[in-house]
Amino acid sequence: MSANQKVYLSGHIDVPEDQWTAVAAALPTHVSLTHEEPGCISFEVTKCPDVERRFLVAEIFKNQAAFEAHQVRTKASDWAEISKDCPRNFSIETRD
Repeated sequence: MSANQKVYLSGHIDVPEDQWTAVAAALPTHVSLTHEEPGCISFEVTKCPDVERRFLVAEIFKNQAAFEAHQVRTKASDWAEISKDCPRNFSIETRD
């Protein structure tokens, strides 16, 4: 892995019915804060058209360090607490 390779994350997060309102309300702040991160190239979270209470996630960070900084920030955020019980299914890859 080269230090200049971008990090791509894609997948989904499933939100339990009893948490939907809180998670959906917290999501815009999470997205906004992520967009402000220095290494964020793209961060998109959209409702899945086919699966109820599922968000599709697609992220691109400029390098591994930027992605790791995002992970650290996210783990210490309100979003982490609000969405902690939501199952996630992500794949991560690096490429130029």
